[in-house]
Amino acid sequence: MVLDIPQERGLSYLDHKYLDGLDVCRFPLFNFLQPLTLDWMYLTYVIMLLGALGITLGCFYRLSCLLFLLPYWYVFFLDKTSWNNHSYLYGLIGFQLTLLNANRYWSIDGFLNPRKRNAHVPLWNYTLLRTQIFIVYFIAGIKKLDADWVEGYSMGSLSRHWLFDPFKLIMSEEMTSLVIVHWGGLILDLTAGYLLFFDVTRPAALFFVSYFHCMNSQLFSIGMFSYTMLATSPLFCYPDWPRRLVAKSSSCLHWLLPATQPPQESAACVYPGRKGKSQSRLRHKIGAAFTVLYIIEQLFLPYSHFITQGYNNWTNGLYGYSWDMMVHSRSHQHVKITYKDGITGEIGYLNPGVFTQTRRWKDHADMLKQYAVCLHGLLGAYNISEPEIYFDVWVSINDRFQQRLFDPTVDIVKADWSPFRRTPWLKPLLVDLSPWRAKFQEVEDSLDNQTDVVFIADFPGLYLENFVSEDLGNTSIQVLQGEVNVEIVKDAKNFTLKEGERMQLPAGEYHKVFTVSPGPSCYMYIYVNTTAVTLEQKLTRLRELKEKVENGSETSPLPPELQPLLSGTIDDVSSADPLVVAYLRREMRVAEAERRRNATIIQRFERFVNKKYYMMRRSFLMTAIALRNLVLGRPSLEQLAQEVAFANIKYEDTSRESRKEHPREHEHSDL
Repeated sequence: MVLDIPQERGLSYLDHKYLDGLDVCRFPLFNFLQPLTLDWMYLTYVIMLLGALGITLGCFYRLSCLLFLLPYWYVFFLDKTSWNNHSYLYGLIGFQLTLLNANRYWSIDGFLNPRKRNAHVPLWNYTLLRTQIFIVYFIAGIKKLDADWVEGYSMGSLSRHWLFDPFKLIMSEEMTSLVIVHWGGLILDLTAGYLLFFDVTRPAALFFVSYFHCMNSQLFSIGMFSYTMLATSPLFCYPDWPRRLVAKSSSCLHWLLPATQPPQESAACVYPGRKGKSQSRLRHKIGAAFTVLYIIEQLFLPYSHFITQGYNNWTNGLYGYSWDMMVHSRSHQHVKITYKDGITGEIGYLNPGVFTQTRRWKDHADMLKQYAVCLHGLLGAYNISEPEIYFDVWVSINDRFQQRLFDPTVDIVKADWSPFRRTPWLKPLLVDLSPWRAKFQEVEDSLDNQTDVVFIADFPGLYLENFVSEDLGNTSIQVLQGEVNVEIVKDAKNFTLKEGERMQLPAGEYHKVFTVSPGPSCYMYIYVNTTAVTLEQKLTRLRELKEKVENGSETSPLPPELQPLLSGTIDDVSSADPLVVAYLRREMRVAEAERRRNATIIQRFERFVNKKYYMMRRSFLMTAIALRNLVLGRPSLEQLAQEVAFANIKYEDTSRESRKEHPREHEHSDL
């Protein structure tokens, strides 16, 4: 957590999230929770960081646990949009450590207190931590018994990553996705906790879980979670493994390393069979009872969604304690926010995500309710009285049809929502249409690389309003199931389409698709981005022309507007040929991608370290500014702007300056 707080916890960009005076909608667990002013938020993070550091060093251990735990759960409850399984896990482990004797070996407290130094730790301490990690694996495996995961729909595109290239030498990409990603992940999660527990299977389990977490560290942006899980694996080994490891090291290093002698007995432990040592006291019984109750509670929570029904949508419960890691993938096709003035009746539209810094509200009814209430309060400043807010959110889960998540006819401001009742304006997932996913793949395989398709399902009595961009000059709609009525808004014409029928849609115009069948309708848009195709053809001709000039097959001099093709730079981008600018920018991106792909391990490591350095640097400088403000007051705006600008220097900025000093090595970078 010392490393994670500046990163995923957000210390390095805290001012972007909690800048004073922002009109922004927030999503706390409890509506009364509000962030402190920016400088005090920095102080909160400093306290949390010092607590994490104190736990690491075993220094003032109980106090450090509280210093970490209280700010952590405050920040956690303050923003539901950042919730995930591992953030929840960090809070649980912090809570457990507060009750455990984790400062008995190689700790500053042990150095200062002989009774704590190299002392036994009660077995229930290990039981609690081991069981927590077992639950993370096993419950995640149970959740992966979902049909979508077993059939390979949850993480369908993950096998395209280069990490799976060795597997694709012996099987297809589809089989790699099904067997390695989905079935392999299921088997590992179900068995890892058991295999780590037994001596015979532990070496193999340590290898596989280590390989698994190292892969995850490259596949996903999940902060320190992969490394946290790597660090928990030795919990399943015998408690004296560090002692035995130190004993095998060079004797000249022993003064730097922890003790190798057997631990001293502790009053916190029970020693059966020994006189005076076997009698359990009240605190021992409390520790045992707490362990049992905590384990029962952790096993119950992932299946407690029948209580917190208001948080359920197409997946159960608040994402975090469910341990349904990566079981559901979503793609959003269309999001529309409509407001209606409660007095004048004027209707308008809002940019999706206005007044927010997140996109997760689109998937959760509780956050949508909070967002609507927030918008209701903010729109008053724009002469909109008592606004009604309507959401039309289209989403596909695990490669199904795109369909509505919420009822678009309900004013969410006035809509009923309770944590303990089912949300009435949540539309059901059309699971009966799941078998169509096999057909989707057949349709997509039959199309050329320039043609795209979107699969839509809608409910009876509702309609989809859509606009066909002029870029999409070849767009058609085809009905797969049910019956729809297509209205061309400009011409006020209606066309009825039944199963298997298809029609061309005019570009640059709105149309509405009404579902008129008794059951849900299913249809697909097939379209070609003609503008993108034409642009690609022109860029290809420019590349061919440049190659001909360079190899001497083109003897005619290039016109002035095409000269930058050879130099790779443009003095005045605003007056240059837009096509040439687009070509050079793409060449620059390709060259940068090629440079990164061909970088040596040392170069990649150097870039990684530099990026982390500048992130930590910004965290430190912005924190120093905030603490100075609290102690001495804020300086003038000019001085504050200069300090923030200095803190904002990034690795990319220094790299750009370096490339300017060596233009021959990076000929496309100046643009």
